Amino acid sequence: MLFENTEKKELAITIAIGTKGANRQLILDNLKELESLAVTAGAEVIDSIYQELEHPNPATAIGKGKLEEIKELIKNKNIQLLIFDDELSPAQLRNLENELQIKVIDRTGLILDIFARHAKTNEAKTQVELAQLQYLLPRLTRMWTHLSKQYGGIRTKGPGEKQIETDRRLIRIRIQKLKEDLIEIENQRVQQKKGRSNLPRFALIGYTNAGKSTLMNAITNSDVYVEDKLFATLDTTVRLFELPNKQKALLSDTVGFIRKLPANLVASFRTTLSEASESDVLIHVVDISHKSFREHIKAVNQTLDSLKILEKPTILAFNKIDIISDEENIQMLENEFPNTIFLSAKRFININNFLELLQKTYEGNCNIYNLHFKFDKFHMIPKLYKFAEILERIETENGITLKAKVKPQQFDLILSSYKQFIQ
Repeated sequence: MLFENTEKKELAITIAIGTKGANRQLILDNLKELESLAVTAGAEVIDSIYQELEHPNPATAIGKGKLEEIKELIKNKNIQLLIFDDELSPAQLRNLENELQIKVIDRTGLILDIFARHAKTNEAKTQVELAQLQYLLPRLTRMWTHLSKQYGGIRTKGPGEKQIETDRRLIRIRIQKLKEDLIEIENQRVQQKKGRSNLPRFALIGYTNAGKSTLMNAITNSDVYVEDKLFATLDTTVRLFELPNKQKALLSDTVGFIRKLPANLVASFRTTLSEASESDVLIHVVDISHKSFREHIKAVNQTLDSLKILEKPTILAFNKIDIISDEENIQMLENEFPNTIFLSAKRFININNFLELLQKTYEGNCNIYNLHFKFDKFHMIPKLYKFAEILERIETENGITLKAKVKPQQFDLILSSYKQFIQ
């Protein structure tokens, strides 16, 4: 953990660097978000700094004048922590710590700390620890705590450079063990999913704090933990619910995304995010009340693209509509974004229409086949039940005719194995 679990919060400065020609407003929005992340992690942000440079200083990221200004702030306001919005190189981190003699972290390190605090299950803890160690490995310096104590913390100085190679070797061994643990967890997850493969599956995705867990509670009448805080929940939750046609379906709530989400973290959480990749329909929840919601949509889509599921059927659910009063703006968004619905999960506004849209999107994405089996082919029928939803079964003196709904991912399978039976 980066921060002590005490009532007295560490005093921090956040800083963002912009280059000539960069989108200043977007950088300032990122800086504001960084403040929220710092507060979530348990710090108190005393000041926020923006500096525009031709290019970041390769030694310290910031200019010499700004470095001296920060030294004065540290002295006058008893600052204990400096947080950068962009990722620092190991050399920049080392130079800044040497110059300022306080803890220096970047957005990636901060997000990893928040994830570590919020991880509850063994799976989430394993995923976060793996990402932390992969981030830590190239950044080992004498200012880091020795691995044999608490390798995740950076609040105390280590025993010196002579231990670094030992630490690195231990970290590499631990990384390999965590990767093996995640493979085992994924195998267990596959076994758990076998009994629910025929049910329609929907996955909630979206920017952190968009209201995914609240929407899950509204749809499934469950009590998933909800808090108005970034990354309040990390573990995937799956709940059963009923579509308007009375068909049972599964809804999963996945970890929230954020701009500049660490690549190591995305890679570590692939097993958790598999609920999204294996779903029939994605539900992209967007906080329409946030002024940067378009950037949030873009950040989520970038992560989906990295997971290679950007093309999956998706419903865009604009949440917190109760906060918006501009109906003209809503009309513009309907025209701009296809397959969209506006709702309020907290106030249950438009939830029934949302469920109708879920059913329509799922059914529109399935293929319906009539298959006729003669008596000598009855042994093929049980196999069909494993990957298709049987809508109707008619028994005649010539055999059995089944009306089957097949998911897109099973389309090739039914054509290759059951083509001779399609009427």
